[in-house]
Amino acid sequence: MQVVRTSRRVVGAVVSVLVCGAASAQETPVKKAPAKAPKHYVLKATPESVQWGWLDPKEPPKLTIASGDIVSIETLMHAKDQIQKGTSMEQIVALRKANPGGGPHSLTGPIYVEGAEPGDVLEIRILKIVPKKVGTNFNLPGKDFPTIGALAPEFPEGHVQYFDLDLKKNQTVFKPGIVIPLRPFPGTLAVGIDPDDPSPRKGGAKDPLAPVSSLRPWKNGSNMDINELTAGSTIFLPVFLKGGLIWTGDSHCAQGNGEVNLTALECSFENIEIQPIVRKDLKLTWPRIETPTHYIQVGFDESLDKAMVIAVAQTVDFLVQAKGLDRYEAYALTALVADCRVSQVVDIRKGVHCMVPKSIFVH
Repeated sequence: MQVVRTSRRVVGAVVSVLVCGAASAQETPVKKAPAKAPKHYVLKATPESVQWGWLDPKEPPKLTIASGDIVSIETLMHAKDQIQKGTSMEQIVALRKANPGGGPHSLTGPIYVEGAEPGDVLEIRILKIVPKKVGTNFNLPGKDFPTIGALAPEFPEGHVQYFDLDLKKNQTVFKPGIVIPLRPFPGTLAVGIDPDDPSPRKGGAKDPLAPVSSLRPWKNGSNMDINELTAGSTIFLPVFLKGGLIWTGDSHCAQGNGEVNLTALECSFENIEIQPIVRKDLKLTWPRIETPTHYIQVGFDESLDKAMVIAVAQTVDFLVQAKGLDRYEAYALTALVADCRVSQVVDIRKGVHCMVPKSIFVH
């Protein structure tokens, strides 16, 4: 599909220093950004630049950048900022029902990256995250939403809490005597949809390029809820549509693996600063993540068992491709060192991510 590029560009300051990135997901040398200093853009969250709950490949790009440029992106709370401190559970339920089939997420984008073509990989470095000062956690009433949440039938009433985030101390108080450290990350970071994604399309459309709900994580990333995607990490996403088309939202300021009651410490970002780089030397089927300490492979499926199988298979493939092991060695090493964690169980498709520590590779 030919995506129409917009001429509208959000102008920011030109930065003179290129932040060093993570090593490639396959241990090939990182493709360097252009020799010239990258441009730095700002994409603010506006009614035009934020979509509610759907990834639409026909949505015109809100910003066009070159590979290696840096973008500071603002995000909003759920339902285009309609969930704020004091919003009642009744209002939250009404908002959930107001967008049938779609996610609650506010998604800023899409961002078109010049040169990104289907079959390429987008290396997206997360350079910095600055949250806003309010967060929330809620579960929907199990009597009305009996499948949303690991224990939904046991919690028939909805429950919502709001939190003041202390950004200087990098924490929030759950209640007196319980303090939660902040660890912000994007719950949703996506490129344009996979036309072969089996997710239902908006309104039951048969067009593979009709909008896809932001609820389900998939090969293009989307609602992954992987709490390792903090500042300093890098994600490698396979490109499905021309320009890549980057979205982010569903911002989180803390989350336990599993996200068991439906939500994390939901928040919004004043700025999530990313640097996308087009990688034509990599070929991926599923997302891969690299942090300063780990290589991470993922799997998503409606069955948690199948999600686990995908994540383990991706880990074996990575060890063969990047570390030169044969498949039996890679399978054994995965059993010995890979820490496979349940990312979330509340987004229809469950998520598993397997973490291989870099420290075991001593040469």
